[in-house]
Amino acid sequence: MTAMSDAQKWLVLISVLLGVWVLYLLAPVLTPFLIGAFLAYLGDPAVDRLQTIRCSRTLSVIFVFFLMSIIGLSSLLVLLPLIEDQLARLIIRLPQMITWAQAELLPWVSSRLGIEVSNIHLDSMKNAIASNWKDIGNVIGLVLGRVTQSGQWFLVWLSYLVLIPVVTFYLLRDWDTLVARIHELIPRHYEPVVVRLVSECDAVLAEFLRGQLMLMLGQGIIYSIGLWITGLEFALLIGMLAGLVSFVPYLGFVVGVTVAGIAAFMQFHDLMHLVFVFIVFGTGQFIEGMLLSPWLVGDRIGLHPVAVIFSVMAGGQLFGFFGILLALPVAAILTVLLRYFCDRYKESSFYTP
Repeated sequence: MTAMSDAQKWLVLISVLLGVWVLYLLAPVLTPFLIGAFLAYLGDPAVDRLQTIRCSRTLSVIFVFFLMSIIGLSSLLVLLPLIEDQLARLIIRLPQMITWAQAELLPWVSSRLGIEVSNIHLDSMKNAIASNWKDIGNVIGLVLGRVTQSGQWFLVWLSYLVLIPVVTFYLLRDWDTLVARIHELIPRHYEPVVVRLVSECDAVLAEFLRGQLMLMLGQGIIYSIGLWITGLEFALLIGMLAGLVSFVPYLGFVVGVTVAGIAAFMQFHDLMHLVFVFIVFGTGQFIEGMLLSPWLVGDRIGLHPVAVIFSVMAGGQLFGFFGILLALPVAAILTVLLRYFCDRYKESSFYTP
């Protein structure tokens, strides 16, 4: 492979910096296009598999797009009202939980552990929740009210609803063509290395954007069903929360056991339901390790959990919601590039003179 000249290196650096600056300026506009590209990336393997059984590209895209639309609309129409209902009931129950904690839990902690809790007063929190629970509980109504009050926000949300399906369909239809054309533009003497790096980036992205998301959804469903069987009132809310944070190994288990344990103890006031909570999450971890993870994710070759957390937080801080969406793809690409440059460094005369 021919080494780049100094002029070419400066050109690449300036191009990258210019691209980042343009992304920063256009972040609000690019968000629906990025979501559409993300959905197209998720659906492209299914389209390719349908093509292997002699279905045309257009027919395969229509089928996959229709299936993704049905799944998305079903999730919005079924899950959102259920989660809103559980949030509303949680807000209603919070004052009762706070009263019980102040009357029963804090004295028990004080007598068993010798911790002074007389200075802890929860009345102001209870009064604030009790006086505002109607506004807080109606999540969808609150969001829709904010959107409709502002014409700009209304137009933004309307553009999202219209653009995302359109962008997803056309990118899904032309995905292989776009990839082939980009491949043709790669300088020939860099083509083998670039193709190898892009393949490694795709493997990392496939784990997190395909396998890991399905794994999170599967764990959320398992936890929700298990907690519902135990009789926990907020089973869906807690189960989906545990599934959502399970992209970090064992974090979903820790968060789920902690939150579900507190909720179960406040609801049932016994230790047996804490045992049930541990059984639910232990079973979920067993199913994840023995079945879901090997099937959906396979060999873990992706990002370190700390890198995932940092990339999401850094992306949100720098670019807002657009940065959160872009965080994992950028982190995956940077991880692959760092591995490549680390290998090149170890092969250099600077490392081994």
